[in-house]
Amino acid sequence: MDYMRWLPVLALLFVQANAIDIFLQWNVSTDNNARPSLINQSVITINEMFPGPLINATTNDVVHVNIFNNLDEPFLMTWNGIQQRLNSWQDGVSGTNCPIQPGKNWTYVFQIKDQIGSFFYFPSINFQKAGGGFGPIRVNNRDVISVPFPKPEAEFDLLIGDWFYDNYRDVRSGMDYPLGAYQGIPDTILMNGKRSYGDPVTKAYEAFNVTQGKTYRFRISNVGSVWSVNFGIQNHRMVLVETEGSYTNQITLDSLDVHVGQSYSVLVTADQNAADYLMVATPKMVSFTNESSFVAKAVLHYANSVTPPSGPLPSRPDPFDRDFSVNQAQSVRWNMTTGAARPNPQGTFNVTNVFLNQTFILHGSSAEINGVPRYVVNNVSYLTIDTPLKLADYLVNGSGIYQLDAFPVQSINLEAVYGISVVSGIHKGWIEIVFVNDLEVMDSWHFDGFGFFVVGFGAGQWTPESRQTYNLIDPVVRSTVQVYPGGWSAVYAYLDNPGMWNLRSQHLKHWYLGQELYVRVHNNDPNPAKERPPPENLLLCGKFETFAPASAPSP
Repeated sequence: MDYMRWLPVLALLFVQANAIDIFLQWNVSTDNNARPSLINQSVITINEMFPGPLINATTNDVVHVNIFNNLDEPFLMTWNGIQQRLNSWQDGVSGTNCPIQPGKNWTYVFQIKDQIGSFFYFPSINFQKAGGGFGPIRVNNRDVISVPFPKPEAEFDLLIGDWFYDNYRDVRSGMDYPLGAYQGIPDTILMNGKRSYGDPVTKAYEAFNVTQGKTYRFRISNVGSVWSVNFGIQNHRMVLVETEGSYTNQITLDSLDVHVGQSYSVLVTADQNAADYLMVATPKMVSFTNESSFVAKAVLHYANSVTPPSGPLPSRPDPFDRDFSVNQAQSVRWNMTTGAARPNPQGTFNVTNVFLNQTFILHGSSAEINGVPRYVVNNVSYLTIDTPLKLADYLVNGSGIYQLDAFPVQSINLEAVYGISVVSGIHKGWIEIVFVNDLEVMDSWHFDGFGFFVVGFGAGQWTPESRQTYNLIDPVVRSTVQVYPGGWSAVYAYLDNPGMWNLRSQHLKHWYLGQELYVRVHNNDPNPAKERPPPENLLLCGKFETFAPASAPSP
């Protein structure tokens, strides 16, 4: 009966006006036999798979994911980089959705509107991402839209991420103490949920089969919790072509930095002698040896090869070489002449002469509040409540749940405090967000609902004069940006997507311990073409668990 395991993964497809509906049924549970580490541990699987199944969609497809929660605690899934146009009801974070309770199911329904690219999904609450539950998302171009490179022989998904040997619940419990919150680090790095080639404990490593002379597309995502990674392939170079829904100027790389929450596409041509070659991921800003468990190795296997990998590891920069990383980040630029989800060139929508309606300057740091370790934004640590902000916004205009715009967007509180941080974003206005990292570790920030233009990086404190260093000609558009220790990163976003949108650190313990806020982009027009009403299967929870739906205002 093993075939039954795969039936829920298969998509039932129905043609619907230039798009299709994709129906998926996922059973979320824990598996003690997956063994990605040296010891038995509970790994979160989807349909008994770790990582979870691929969502393979095309621009404008509608995805239905019926999730059965077989865990013994609440669960939510979020879709990293999928913009949920006009529909933050499907975003899958604590501020937008009631969690799926143990033994229950709920169906997400969302359209991948006007997007292409490489993304991934993951559990968004209860520190569950550290236990698995993540998987790849591909959004392919429609046939009528040309792609700015020849069709590859095949495509591969490569999910790279740090991993703890302890169960995620134990790691989560450690967040209550300074040692775990501030100093705890992962134990290893996995590639597609597998341990490293050559590991003496297990023979289960990741391998990709290629044919000499052919070119392949690798969609690479950092699904980890803590570490930025550098990735390279022995004796092979990579051509960068896409990141998080944007086609980039094509640059050739020996290695690529991928920060937590980021996704890239690279082309790799099998242009070497038929043999096996190492694919290596190593952490940034961490000391290690080539024999360390911190070095993850997979295999690029040429057809008919009988030669195992040998020789030195792929060349890579020093993990503490910040200049290399920043220079590479600045070289990732938007391809201004190609189309993406639409036929018009990406560059027809640019930031050369935009008028900024708002500026947020967000300092990420750590603090103790009442003796409890926390992470803060402008000295406010987000307090997660059991009532989703979007639900409160819809039913009672937020009254009694949160206070709009109490969070300081351009200043730092004198003392660290808890807060339910919700700020106004001007609908169809341009916002400048400056992320300042006052920590001694790498960070990365993500904005649900939007792609933003990455206009600048800098060291030290940001000042208005820093704008003179911005790239306003061809900044890449993506949804996650790295922020270097003691430095800043600046982005522009056009707030044309009404909803309640999470703005967060992708560093899991930073996020879990309060480094996030929500941006409320509101449009007074009740026309559902402007913002979707809540779904028919809307869950109620928190203060509205027994709320009478008939009392809700018209959408």
